[in-house]
Amino acid sequence: MPAELIVLIAALIVTFLVFTWLIKVVKATIQTAITIALIVLILQLIFGIGPSQLWQKIIELPQIIWQQPNQ
Repeated sequence: MPAELIVLIAALIVTFLVFTWLIKVVKATIQTAITIALIVLILQLIFGIGPSQLWQKIIELPQIIWQQPNQ
């Protein structure tokens, strides 16, 4: 077996592994984005909480957690 053929096969295997990993990452990212969008939509439609209000609470969350043990 020539060395070029071995390098070509190894490169194809690495390319396949990277491509399958990339597909998994993109799939997980899209699934997470859709889940977050659905949660925000439900909060907005059912409870009337807008994205800006939600973002404000997320920003305040570390401060709330930090003050909790002191009370």
